[in-house]
Order: sequence, then structure tokens, then C-alpha cells
Amino acid sequence: MYKENYPSRLLADAVDAINMLPGVGRRSALRLALHLLRQPQENVHHFTSAINSLRDEVKYCRICRMISDDEVCSVCSDLSRDRNTICVVESVRDVMSIENTGQYHGLYHVLGGIISPINGVGPSDLTIRELVARVEALCGLEDIERDKIEVILALSGDVEGETTSFYIYRQLEKFGVKVSSLARGLGFGDDLEYADELTLGRSIANRQIFRP
Repeated sequence: MYKENYPSRLLADAVDAINMLPGVGRRSALRLALHLLRQPQENVHHFTSAINSLRDEVKYCRICRMISDDEVCSVCSDLSRDRNTICVVESVRDVMSIENTGQYHGLYHVLGGIISPINGVGPSDLTIRELVARVEALCGLEDIERDKIEVILALSGDVEGETTSFYIYRQLEKFGVKVSSLARGLGFGDDLEYADELTLGRSIANRQIFRP
């Protein structure tokens, strides 16, 4: 076994653990493990403590499913945000990308993925039911007109993203709210995570009515 070439079982175990990270091969994992071994003990303990706290203590906002330190995230609890607009994204990383543009001031809803039959991901595996419930609750408020409520589908333009957008549109159609999508400044199949801030910002500002 490759692990037998290591002079220490502890080193081999550390390499195995680091190798679990996406995009990190065994050689890179070994380099990182040896780097950590050269660091002061308190630095490494701080590093591992931060990782443990992230895994054990981080919460997901009970409203939008964004990562948060509290039950409700800083976006949902910010009363200055436009509470009639909900931007639907695939992942937490997409929220961070959109926030970095400074072009959007509404709320979010994190699906936790997109519909992908080939990967065994269906609508029930995502937070689509929770999104529908949020929109229904908004429509039930007496001081809000339904045509003032907007749901922005900020999903990728590939087949799976379009399938997810269409499914959500059909779920929301009965409420009579405005459903829009990003202007296609983004290329077909582009992920929001990799779009530059200027392009993404323009796509949000120039969003269009969703056409199924």
C-alpha cells in the first residue's frame, strides 16, 4: 500500500484526512501535512479548533437556509432589506457571490442543490417546499400586493438549472407573483460562483421575466 511508504502512521492518517478535501491530491495533502507539522503547536490547535467549531456549531438560517451563527442569518434579520424580493440560489456560495456585487438588497432562499435525476436529486431533496411556503406567507400579508412580490431564479443556465427553474415556476405560478431570472450575461451552464462580480451584478440588475 502507498501508506506503507510513510515513516509515521500518524502522518499517513493526516494525509488521508486532508486528501478528503475536494481538489487535494495525495501529494498536496502530504505537503500540507508536513507544513502543519512545522507550525507552532498553538497555530495548529487554533486551526483544528476552528474546523471543529465550523462543523459542530454552525447553523443554517431557519428562514433561508444560509449559513449562520444564529437561528436567523444576518440578511434575514436586516430590516433594511427588501422583504418582498427573494433570490433563489443553489448554494451558500452563490449567496456570497451575489452579496459581493453590491447590486442586490433583497432576501435569499438556498435550495441546497438543483434537480438532477442522474445524480438522484429530486424536488423533495431540495428546499422547494419551504420556498413555496415563504411565498404563500408573503401573499397572505394584507399590506402587500402580489404583483409587488418578486422571486428571482438565480440558477445556472444548464439543463439541470433550467429544469429546476421551470419546476419552481410551476409551483409559484398559482400565486400570481412576479418570477424573474438573471439576464444572460452569464454563459450557458455558467456557475454563479465563477462569474466575475461585474457580469453577475449586471445580470441581477438587468434580470428578466422568467419565460418557461
